Amino acid sequence: MQKLDSLDLSILDILQEDARLPTREIGLKLNKSHSSIQSRIQRLRDEGFIKKYTVVLDYDKLDFGFMTFTSIQLKDHSEDLLNSFEREIVKIPEVMECHYMTGDYDFMLKIVAKDQHEYHEVLMKKLFATIGVGRVQTKLVMKTSKSDARLPIKSGR
Repeated sequence: MQKLDSLDLSILDILQEDARLPTREIGLKLNKSHSSIQSRIQRLRDEGFIKKYTVVLDYDKLDFGFMTFTSIQLKDHSEDLLNSFEREIVKIPEVMECHYMTGDYDFMLKIVAKDQHEYHEVLMKKLFATIGVGRVQTKLVMKTSKSDARLPIKSGR
């Protein structure tokens, strides 16, 4: 795996802003040829720096405005139980993110639903059905001031 240079970082930064931008336009922005940009992007994909291309949707317009951060404490901390929990939790479509954490709780989940009734169904029929769930604490998102998946790769690091 090659080390990233400033051109790689610039390409990644541009793609984070608009992954649909044609390689010719990226080349123009960076004063590089279309073919060199295309081969760099292919290498970045091959080496796993670019995991996938996606689109960011508006939660509210699609009626998924009920968002929570749900903390999960497992009943025990065996490797088998942790792995089993992770395998099952990623199958739940309403779970947008799952993070293994330090502290009082083991996992932090970002969960979306249409309303509190749908969230309750997710808890009762999907989350609590997952092996090993002990304590659960839910925090309801009242307002989102910032939500961005872009990494600050051009911030002078």
